[in-house]
Amino acid sequence: MTLEDSLLTAGRRDITKSSPDLLVTKSKANDVSDDEETTGEVDVDVLSESAAADDYDEDDDMLGEDDEEEGEGKDGDDQDAEVEQHIEDDDPKVSNAPKKAARKKKKWLTVNLSACKYESVRRTCKRFGMREVGEDEDWLLYWTDCSVALQRVMEMKKYQKINHFPGMAEICRKDLLARNLNRMVKLFPKEYAIFPKTWCLPADYGDLQAYTRQKKNKTFILKPESGCQGKGIWVCKNPKEIKPNEHAVCQQYISKPLLVDGYKFDLRLYVLVTSCDPLRIFIYKEGLARFATVKYCDPTHSNVDEQYMHLTNYAINKTSKDFIRDDESGSKRKLTMLYSQLEDTGVDVEKMKKDINDVIIKTLIAAHPILKHNYRTCFSNHIKGSACFEILGFDVMLDRKVRPVVIEVNHSPSFATDSKLDREIKDGLLFDTLNLLNFSATDRRRCIEEERKRIKDRLMHRGTKSKDYWKQEANDLAASTLKTMVKWEEEHQGDFTRIYPTEGNEPKYSKFFEHSGTLFAETAASKARGECARQLREDIKGKSEGKSPSKSSHKSSSQHKSDSNPRPESPGSRRKRMLHRPVSHRLLQPKRRDQPRPQSTSRLLDLPDTDTLSPLDINDEEELQRQNLLLQRDTLVRSLGVVELVHKLLQNNAPPHGYAAVKEKSDSFRERYNLTQYTANGYKAGPQGIIATGPHQRNVSMPG
Repeated sequence: MTLEDSLLTAGRRDITKSSPDLLVTKSKANDVSDDEETTGEVDVDVLSESAAADDYDEDDDMLGEDDEEEGEGKDGDDQDAEVEQHIEDDDPKVSNAPKKAARKKKKWLTVNLSACKYESVRRTCKRFGMREVGEDEDWLLYWTDCSVALQRVMEMKKYQKINHFPGMAEICRKDLLARNLNRMVKLFPKEYAIFPKTWCLPADYGDLQAYTRQKKNKTFILKPESGCQGKGIWVCKNPKEIKPNEHAVCQQYISKPLLVDGYKFDLRLYVLVTSCDPLRIFIYKEGLARFATVKYCDPTHSNVDEQYMHLTNYAINKTSKDFIRDDESGSKRKLTMLYSQLEDTGVDVEKMKKDINDVIIKTLIAAHPILKHNYRTCFSNHIKGSACFEILGFDVMLDRKVRPVVIEVNHSPSFATDSKLDREIKDGLLFDTLNLLNFSATDRRRCIEEERKRIKDRLMHRGTKSKDYWKQEANDLAASTLKTMVKWEEEHQGDFTRIYPTEGNEPKYSKFFEHSGTLFAETAASKARGECARQLREDIKGKSEGKSPSKSSHKSSSQHKSDSNPRPESPGSRRKRMLHRPVSHRLLQPKRRDQPRPQSTSRLLDLPDTDTLSPLDINDEEELQRQNLLLQRDTLVRSLGVVELVHKLLQNNAPPHGYAAVKEKSDSFRERYNLTQYTANGYKAGPQGIIATGPHQRNVSMPG
């Protein structure tokens, strides 16, 4: 008997002692006809489940209760019912058992809502057939209103899902959204003209000041870096009111928005991302149109403080006395109602929807490389379906030419339902989201069994296969999983519409993916390392072919490359080449500290023949450029308030006797350290310090 057989026999003995009723079920199942062979397989699974319950103490509660709640599917439930009915017909003892034991328990999906404050989410989960569990219980779905903690993500199992992607803050924080879109607009200026000109203060304060000098009479809106609900937002007409050390996001105000009945509005669009690798984006049919409560006028110095006119946030306008609650003409309306009203005014709504979808896709592509990297790092073992999904709230505004502009992206849009309109839209959104997610793609029982089998094979040193085999298997599994996901989404979309990928739009956005995918591989250091690696590959290939280049040709080629290309920045390449050289006897001898270090003659020959003692001629163009740079520096220093701060510090620490005391101290300092030669050799001490005279003097006016 082998070791494996002995372990299996011992496990069966333990199962017999702990649950003898299972053997009765097994013996009766063997009497079933050949047409019901699958029932025996179901009971074998029950035996393995009981053995697993004895092996794992941490799963005792779930394997005792949730095994029946989370079956393997509809067919498995029917087979179990057939086995129980057959046993009741054959054995009178079993038929006289209580009906409670024979009745099948209801299948539940568990959800953890300990970090969720919205009652609409609890109501929708209960309607979907989910049972709420605590933090210390095993859950299938974790719904949180906050960002994802790294510890939470790393502890997730293969069959669990969470409602946030790690790294989605790259577009959900206002400052990070501005940086990512500014990076993409430098690469694709025309395609990424989808958001207002934005500066992240205080880093971009100089660029903002330069822009305000060129563009006069512009209006700006300032927002906190990570604020919400309109808190801390203010409109500015005078750029001098913006402080240089203020941490905020400054955007150019859209002074000519599209108006409906004279009111400014924006759109709240609900976007669902079901997977980031590959990227799959859905948009919900319904949304919200949020209106200001005061009719719009062009911003002036007198009305920039009117929040109810310039801001469309619901949290701000609901406190206004002019806020109207009406589905057709109120301050908050359905998106479909707004579309019908715009269509009546002659707006091409279908083209507008396509432009809005284009803006959403491009915004998500800007953060795709970071999303993909974080997901692969945190969920390296999740290959059956996506472990994350996220509902994003896109705030989009339309200008007078009906061009959509992204204002911000919310990673946790509000699911509060304080009105009938909110409840109708958000309950449908949440239910269709849960319906679109395929919770049956990764079965809990099967995942646990696969993990145990993998651990057992590793301990028994069985099934050791090459990396290529596992890589091919992972690729095949990913392809089959994607096929299953697409089929499930097509059958359970509800009011969602997939906007990426669709037929024909993948080639349109492929160039954005290609360039954003190489975001971290196009630096100067990476290019130099790539060039060095290419040279090493050529050397190794030449040696393997027996065509080792001579030293003279190698030196000439390397010198030619150094003139055209920058020197590689990787220090390891030079070290690797030196390993192949023979060790010189001079290196083995002890070093002599009394002798000067020899210098390379090639470096001495490259130096120009110049007289370092005589002064150089001043180039007028270079001097003019230097003066301009000094003036810019002086302007920047004065604008930042450095001069005033130094002046205050000097006034506070000034000597009691004024300049005479300072001069007396400076003279004593020169005499003590023998520094009187500076006045004799063309330098003199003045109230501004030591300045040059005589042959060292330049006729240049120094600023400041």
